[in-house]
Amino acid sequence: MKGPKRKLTTTAVVVLIITSGIHCFDQDASRVKTPSLSEEQFGAGNIPTSQLVPLNIRLPKPTFTTWPHDSQVPNLEKPSGRPRSPFWVRVGTKNVALGKRVYSSDSGPIIGELEMITDGDKEAADRSYIELEPGVQHVTIDLEDKYEIYAIAVWHNYRQQRVYFDVIVQVADDPDFCENVRTLFNNDHDNSGGFGIGQDMHYVETHEGKLIDAKGIRGRYVRLYSNGNTSNDLNHYIEVEVYGRPVK
Repeated sequence: MKGPKRKLTTTAVVVLIITSGIHCFDQDASRVKTPSLSEEQFGAGNIPTSQLVPLNIRLPKPTFTTWPHDSQVPNLEKPSGRPRSPFWVRVGTKNVALGKRVYSSDSGPIIGELEMITDGDKEAADRSYIELEPGVQHVTIDLEDKYEIYAIAVWHNYRQQRVYFDVIVQVADDPDFCENVRTLFNNDHDNSGGFGIGQDMHYVETHEGKLIDAKGIRGRYVRLYSNGNTSNDLNHYIEVEVYGRPVK
């Protein structure tokens, strides 16, 4: 793999933010503090175990079996050497993003169509992914209603062993991301994406995707950022799934 991406200048980042329609600079990008629904916290939480089930994610076929360690990528998480541990959610949780509308800072992808991000196809086939322009780009999913969101799973492109940079995942109540914005994941270690320094780790794309704990927060819109990868400066998505329940 090539070395880390070339960093954008401050001017370029500002231009990208403006052209992407991001104009709410007083966003609350603080981390969500709600207790996780992880297995270790069953006893400490207020949710009876009878109301929790392991999340069933249908995984696509793997494209490689070894996990490389690229020393040139800072803060890279190490492989666990085993399948992902069960993730527990409330009974009735499902993928509420399936078939929902997607829009993007790049309205005309180089490859593919935006609706492919929520079409349910997670296989790493030639026509199963979209490719966006270089630089900081985002995709946004309109869930069409407010949901309790417990997890978000994202597959950028696991056809090759690569790491994507400045991966930031946010949830909001409005399409412009001005109201009740919460940041669930941020691995931008040097603020090159312009949303502050993130504390989450870089990771290698695999067929398992990246599972992000949303801790039951409520929101309608889900936005995901990226800024190139270790192979090139382009941005890719195969699928995004949002697991939640309708707000009662």
